[in-house]
Amino acid sequence: MKILVVAPHPFYEDRGTPIAVNLLLRALVESGHDVELLTLHLGRDETLPSERIHRIRPWIRIEHVPPGLSLRKIVCDFFLFWKFLGLMLRKRYDVVHAVEEASFMALAVCPLRSIPYIVDMDSMMSTQIVDRFPRLRFLRRLLVFLESLPIRYADVVVPMCDALADEVRRFHPRRIVVLKDVSLRNEVAGDGGPAEDLRETLDIDGRLVMYIGNLEKYQGIDLLLESFSLVRREFDDVHLVIIGGSTPDIERYTAAAGRLGIDGHAHFPGPRPVGRLGSYMSQADLLVSPRVHGLNTPMKVYSYLDSGVAVLATDLPTHTQVMTPGTAALASPDKQSFSAEMLRLLRDPALRQRLAGNARALIEREHSYRVFKDCLGGIYAPLQAQSA
Repeated sequence: MKILVVAPHPFYEDRGTPIAVNLLLRALVESGHDVELLTLHLGRDETLPSERIHRIRPWIRIEHVPPGLSLRKIVCDFFLFWKFLGLMLRKRYDVVHAVEEASFMALAVCPLRSIPYIVDMDSMMSTQIVDRFPRLRFLRRLLVFLESLPIRYADVVVPMCDALADEVRRFHPRRIVVLKDVSLRNEVAGDGGPAEDLRETLDIDGRLVMYIGNLEKYQGIDLLLESFSLVRREFDDVHLVIIGGSTPDIERYTAAAGRLGIDGHAHFPGPRPVGRLGSYMSQADLLVSPRVHGLNTPMKVYSYLDSGVAVLATDLPTHTQVMTPGTAALASPDKQSFSAEMLRLLRDPALRQRLAGNARALIEREHSYRVFKDCLGGIYAPLQAQSA
């Protein structure tokens, strides 16, 4: 099949949605499809040859587009729509695979060309907007209605987790198939060279708790720092390493760690190449995901569970739709509960080892690249039969 994937974000760069799209492209190409990508002007070419990657050319200078809604993102989406329209007029595709807000573009154009489209969902955009801009709460019903339109008319809706699928069902789409993320421990191309020894470079002599990911507010970094400050009262030798984040976020949370009196034991080395994260995770005694908002399961969770290191996460649907008490430690999203569970795990190496073993078996069984590719094949098979 001739497929156009529309990805309204920088591609490629080492963060969640671009990584997921890269896996999607890889699986489609390996399955024999003729794939093209429409994306922003930012990022580097990956998986597809440059002649199959169509990039926008904004009239104004935009050098960085962060995750989530922003004025820069809206401007880029404007140029993306016109580029999409031009491609659809010049070429004939069998399917359009629209990621996130690109689904609105597909809704506007695909029916005019009688081309089926797939809505690929990482989150509920209406919820994201209201969470990020609480003053827009009065618009929630309108935002939900608008978000429902491309979902209702899509040939397939592909949410990335069960909780998101439950949200989508109220819009009565034609077909829903959950396509879950996979562990990236062995699947990410790029710089997979040796990682530095964190204990040596950060002068850590003791137990190491690690978080990997961006430092957006919904990730629960405030909860993590406050919980860790309580753990430090019990253990003098425990250190927290937070990998990831933008410079402003790192500066803000470094200051917060100072106010909590843990600045000598909370380390912010900044972002690291995704291809090296397996090496970093293996250095930890405990991996944490303190997320406090959102339905979608963070992509890092699958790599956490595949790392051979025990995981502590908040007891919320974002985690519990993948994790169980047999594969990870789960705690309420408050500092007393989260710190108590962290202490329990740090005191019990046998428990950590048991959870880590169960988690890795879960990933191999349900969240491997092989499972992902098989599920994707099932999504496209009916569409391929229609186009034959």
